[in-house]
Amino acid sequence: MQMVENLDMQGVARCVGWALLATIGFGILGAVFIAQGIDINMSADIAATAENMLAAETRLRAKAYMGVFLFGLGALVSVGFYLLLRNTGPLLAGWSLFVSLAASILILLGAVFAMNAAQIAGNAAYTTLTDASGRLMLTRLQATSDYTSFHLGLVLSSAANAGFFYLLLKSGLIPKIIAGWGLFASLFVVVMIVGRDFIPALGHNGLTAVFIVANLIALVSTGLYLSIKGVRQT
Repeated sequence: MQMVENLDMQGVARCVGWALLATIGFGILGAVFIAQGIDINMSADIAATAENMLAAETRLRAKAYMGVFLFGLGALVSVGFYLLLRNTGPLLAGWSLFVSLAASILILLGAVFAMNAAQIAGNAAYTTLTDASGRLMLTRLQATSDYTSFHLGLVLSSAANAGFFYLLLKSGLIPKIIAGWGLFASLFVVVMIVGRDFIPALGHNGLTAVFIVANLIALVSTGLYLSIKGVRQT
């Protein structure tokens, strides 16, 4: 019975690892080949982004469906982490699962806003409802809503990841250096994103790059370890 449970947990761990790597990989591909110029989260120029969106109906639809796909992968990762860690800390594991799924839903709203923008860009009905400036304003609202939902979702998802990494550190299921770095990087993201809304200097591009890279290293190393090694026996 113990052997079956261990085999199941190894399967869950590898599934989580591959899903995590797939989330990162498809996210990068989407950013490079689909969302370039039409994702407000990759640009500080809302006016230029909105104008680009009005001329990119097909890419907006692709961005929306990519968001739905990534939501599914993210949910798989969250549930998998919960299954791996519920015996180590059931309350924190449950909280992290709930917060992670809530964050995924917030980020998923970006797919809704992308589809809204695609409708505004390609549906002839909008040309009769309002003029070009009105359509541009509607598109700017979609972009602004995408920015807000994404950043709130990122704060929540990073907080949830901090909970998962703390439990990974406590359980010893993965090397402590990976779990410890993941805990640090997740908390770093939360502090930086919340802090820059109140301290503008924290929004410097250099600092943004630092916390993005720190978080990416944590997620990639965790995904690689879980997909190749599974979890340690405790």
